[in-house]
Amino acid sequence: MSRVVAVFGGGGAKSLAHAGAWKALLEAGLRPSHIVGTSMGGVIGAAFAAGSSYDRLVEIALSLQRKDFAALDAWSLAKGVFAGNILKPEPLKRTIARLVPAGRFADLQIPLTVTATDLDSGELVLLGALGQDAPLVDALYASCALPLYLPPEAIDGRRLGDGGLRAVVPIDVARRIAADLVVAVDVGPGFDEPPAAKKAAIPPLVRAHGEAIRVMMAAQTERAIAMWPKDAPRLVVVRAVAEREATFAVDAAERFLKAGYDATKRALG
Repeated sequence: MSRVVAVFGGGGAKSLAHAGAWKALLEAGLRPSHIVGTSMGGVIGAAFAAGSSYDRLVEIALSLQRKDFAALDAWSLAKGVFAGNILKPEPLKRTIARLVPAGRFADLQIPLTVTATDLDSGELVLLGALGQDAPLVDALYASCALPLYLPPEAIDGRRLGDGGLRAVVPIDVARRIAADLVVAVDVGPGFDEPPAAKKAAIPPLVRAHGEAIRVMMAAQTERAIAMWPKDAPRLVVVRAVAEREATFAVDAAERFLKAGYDATKRALG
């Protein structure tokens, strides 16, 4: 019986590919014994760790609209460049609670480790199985709270934001877990992404921020994969979606699901 660690990286709406990957893993008889997740990858991982079926998760996910996780904060927009964030946190927290049928890490059926970033010290913070405890929705929200878009979450007096700032595909965390196989599903920024066919309607300042973050995250992922040690468990990287400006593309949910499933089946051979 091989011990499998699933690593679900961040990527907003593209993270639905993780549900397709999950289905492919189970069909291959590779039920993960630990899930490591960042940002929306952590939310999808938490849903499965809590015992959600694929069909349940997909049904809820396909009913979501952009306002369910990317609700513009009109007051912030009025403040322009003096605003702290452009999205409201409450709709995303409600959506996380709908997707994840558990309130505590202790209630999960599969151990889950979620990553966040301490915005003051810059350190990677682990929440859940390998780290500190926190209410599940708060931990998952913190992991998603990318600066500019969402305000940070305060946990134990620390301001926590998106785990992707340190590693959008957190394979280094998986090395701390006893395993025979690590399957990392990457839906985040990469240098393999073709230019966007049609540019999303994003204010220039927000696009500039997105471009900077994209380069930083893509470089980190490339480096982490290249530096995977020879004596570590076998690593299979599934590049499920390589698409720019699709973070909020909820209308492409079915395409992302299929991409995750197909890419994982191919990668597992």
